[in-house]
Amino acid sequence: MTKPQARGLAASRTFERMTTAPVAGLVLRLGVPTMLSMLVTALYNTASTYYVSYLGTSAVGAMGVVFALQMIIQAIGIMIGQGCATQTSRLLGAQNYARANTLATSAVFAVLCAGSLFALLAWAFVDALLSVMGATPTILPYARQYAQAVLLASPFMAGAFTLNNILRSEGLALVGMIGLAAGGLLNIAVAPVFIFVLDAGIAGAAWATALCQTLSFFVLLSHYMRGKGSIAMQPSWISRSAAVYVSLVKNGIPSLTRNVLGAVAASVLNLMAGSFGDAGVAGMSIVGRVMMITAAALIGIGQGFQPVLGYNWGAKKFDRVKKAFDATLLMSTVVMTSLACLGFIFAREVIGFFETNDPEVFAVAVLALKFQCAVAPLVPVNVIGNMTYQVLGRTTIATLLASTRQGLFFLPMILLLPPTFGLIGLQSAQPLAEVGSFLICGWFVLRFRHEVSELAAHKISEC
Repeated sequence: MTKPQARGLAASRTFERMTTAPVAGLVLRLGVPTMLSMLVTALYNTASTYYVSYLGTSAVGAMGVVFALQMIIQAIGIMIGQGCATQTSRLLGAQNYARANTLATSAVFAVLCAGSLFALLAWAFVDALLSVMGATPTILPYARQYAQAVLLASPFMAGAFTLNNILRSEGLALVGMIGLAAGGLLNIAVAPVFIFVLDAGIAGAAWATALCQTLSFFVLLSHYMRGKGSIAMQPSWISRSAAVYVSLVKNGIPSLTRNVLGAVAASVLNLMAGSFGDAGVAGMSIVGRVMMITAAALIGIGQGFQPVLGYNWGAKKFDRVKKAFDATLLMSTVVMTSLACLGFIFAREVIGFFETNDPEVFAVAVLALKFQCAVAPLVPVNVIGNMTYQVLGRTTIATLLASTRQGLFFLPMILLLPPTFGLIGLQSAQPLAEVGSFLICGWFVLRFRHEVSELAAHKISEC
């Protein structure tokens, strides 16, 4: 069987599965690999920090500074990847494979170019950039070594996130997880060799990260080079139309908005928490880590839902769209409510896991965690609503919903509440922002359900 024949057979099977399989199970099968890949990423980041901690405080500080740089690289890859994936899932549902192939090939070309351009600019101004990101004179030499190695690999690091999103758009989340996990697990194994055995210090940690992330990119790319899946890629299919690249950026703007506002919100939170001393910063930092674990479950379910939505919307199977949406919202709400109840009841034990011996840190973190757990059941409406409108290509609404949590509500609250209400204002800013976001996102969620119900009824009447 030739590659085109094998690809056609795979595309046919995937279309059949995405448009006929029970939606709840389908969402979970696609969402679980995403959860696992996020956990692996968190694991290797933690492991790298552990290894580097043997090199001293300045080295650990350098990793924290360069992490912000890595977030930018990641944001580039996710923006282009999501900008492509939201379109390709609908195109595959409509069985428009030629357009999907062109978009996917052009997206990989675009992310490699964007990653290279960013690397060149960042390299040229690396000291100034790292200083803006918080590098002190003692941290800067370490940060420079780490950043330069990471920047050399930035096109491939960004490209891995783009390919992962494209794979998920065609229902191949497991393949994406394997690619990202391969690099992450290898990093855990080789980082100590580079750092200690080869005596390369923090530069060794950076080279381990760069090489392993590059490996992830080529593992993911090999899937397409071997002619697997529904989408095909060839250099000759790289588009010369500006409209294609505009569509990638336009559809990826909500993802970019989320990432940028998340980084800004985290920075402002640290600044405001600093007015309450180290205990305020440490306490809120611990709560942030705990909530990231719950977010992995929610985002995994949501990202499992996205290709199901795209395929069935493109295929005009609106009854399945409605079932998938309702099932996703129900599952994510049940999961978040269950985790929130555990977090609220066992808040002291959860915070105690981090072995903080400072009673002030403990007090700050326990109450803040309880506040966030109290509103956690509302968060699925905010996240799933945003993801839904992004997949549909309704960029304006999706960008609005992406900006509500950390931008429209959290930033004003974190700037106003702590000076007015003190520590309680710091602890309650994020929970209140979730409530505000829920009111806006909830309205758009109801609007979407009404729209898809009408479309499903109209489709039935036509039959």
